[in-house]
Amino acid sequence: MRVIERLFEAFLWRTRWLVIFAVIFSLLASLGLFIVASCEIFDPISNLFSHGFHISEEEHEHLVGAIVGAIDLYLIATVLIIFSLGLYELFISKIDEAESDENSSKILAIHSLDDLKEKLAKVVLMVLIVTFFKYAIHIKYETPLQTLYLAVGVLMLALALYFSHKKH
Repeated sequence: MRVIERLFEAFLWRTRWLVIFAVIFSLLASLGLFIVASCEIFDPISNLFSHGFHISEEEHEHLVGAIVGAIDLYLIATVLIIFSLGLYELFISKIDEAESDENSSKILAIHSLDDLKEKLAKVVLMVLIVTFFKYAIHIKYETPLQTLYLAVGVLMLALALYFSHKKH
């Protein structure tokens, strides 16, 4: 019976390697998002240069929207990188390169699932903030009530940022 238990436990321990699929495909998705975001921002920027920095108001709105949209995609790509590194460190092995590099920041140091969730939550909050502003810049505020809704939304975001940085 003890032999079966040891074999089963060895099998269970090795199943942690299944996480490598999530690590690899999250990194691939992140790479894809970085490419898409860069392509999304390239067209309006090249248009800006080709017109000698003189653009219409409509092109200005398009440029700002493209930049904010690209920031949104870059942040989501960053979430995927943090997720990949965190899963790898938690389930597979510590990343020796990060531990030995004195210039590396401890921003990606993940020691528990709670650390990973906390770091992901902060980046997801930033994604939500950028998405809010992406939509807010395209809305036409015609009544005072609509402007009040915008102010309430900004206040809610400020409170969310405050509480996410407040230590327990």
